[in-house]
Amino acid sequence: MTGRKRAEQLPLVLPSAESTGRDDFLEAPSNAVALAAVEAPRGLPNGLTVLVGPPGSGKTHLAHIWAARTGALWQPAGTLTERLEALVQPGAPDRIVIDDAHLLAGGAGEEALFHLVNHLRGRGELLMTADRPVRDWGLRLPDLLSRLSAAAHQPLGEPEDALLAAVLVKLFTDRQVRIDPGLIDYILPRMERSLDAARSLVAELDLRALQLQKKITAAMVREALSKDLDTDPGPDAS
Repeated sequence: MTGRKRAEQLPLVLPSAESTGRDDFLEAPSNAVALAAVEAPRGLPNGLTVLVGPPGSGKTHLAHIWAARTGALWQPAGTLTERLEALVQPGAPDRIVIDDAHLLAGGAGEEALFHLVNHLRGRGELLMTADRPVRDWGLRLPDLLSRLSAAAHQPLGEPEDALLAAVLVKLFTDRQVRIDPGLIDYILPRMERSLDAARSLVAELDLRALQLQKKITAAMVREALSKDLDTDPGPDAS
């Protein structure tokens, strides 16, 4: 037996795949209207819809739900210009998702998006996600601005406490981590109000607990939150 302290164990960290299926989506007042829109049996109004919400509000998850339900093609905004020719060919998919479509504003992507909107008009559907309404994207093409301004805008608000609590519990459960329910109440008023923040926090706490071979404590929560807030986490009490 030696007097040396046991070194912190370095766990094998496996990537945690984000669940984007319908059964994994937690409905709440902040997202109920948008959820109904992507599940509407009659399709998107005029074949063109924008899901609008802050980062981590669930709009990308909703877009995945719609894509899975309709067989839509997932088209990253960053490669739209180079893939445009294939997207407008005969036989190309007539339902398309563009995540973070606002990133196309101010560059060559505007023209590509304009051609895609015109191609799908009357024959297909286009679902886009964005962190702001079309009028605030900074579009330079007046015709594109006109087309997209007429799209149905489905807003998603910041998640409320009940939704964040349910998400935190599910994220910990998915990682097979048992956590004191009181810690959920401790986390809620102190964390950033987004689902992305919840995912990052749970991942950080899971990693720290594995390193220390201890259950998650309030001290670990303070330490994890202090990294984002850049404040002193306080004394390390277990």
